Amino acid sequence: MTARWEHLDHGADIGVRGYGDSLEDAFVQAALAMSSVVTDLDKIAPGESIAVECCAPELDLLLLDWLNEIVYQMATRNMLFGAFDVRIDDQHLFAQLHGEVVDREKHRPAVEIKGATFTELKVYRAENGEWVAQCVIDV
Repeated sequence: MTARWEHLDHGADIGVRGYGDSLEDAFVQAALAMSSVVTDLDKIAPGESIAVECCAPELDLLLLDWLNEIVYQMATRNMLFGAFDVRIDDQHLFAQLHGEVVDREKHRPAVEIKGATFTELKVYRAENGEWVAQCVIDV
């Protein structure tokens, strides 16, 4: 299996789903899917790294906190992130976000993400053994 992501149709909002051989891979792919809603991932240089941590009582809520932490960092730092390193211990996530300050000419941001939502929020292991992490993003 290969780590990958996809967008889900959801009316005015956008669903994101990440797949991976590990839980960490699925969380990274969900984050990449979310970032790709804003701009082409190939346009984001990984010049600056930001360390973040999240903790939640269950995996679904950890995904929600993770994606919303990225949205928070994007908004407060005026940055876009196109690469992520994630480690999960129990329900504690440690990550490095890699990206750069938004350049409107270079990145041509399509939308502003307001946040990850509880809609279709799910983290699970599929029958084929791969991890899936998904939710709807409010744009």
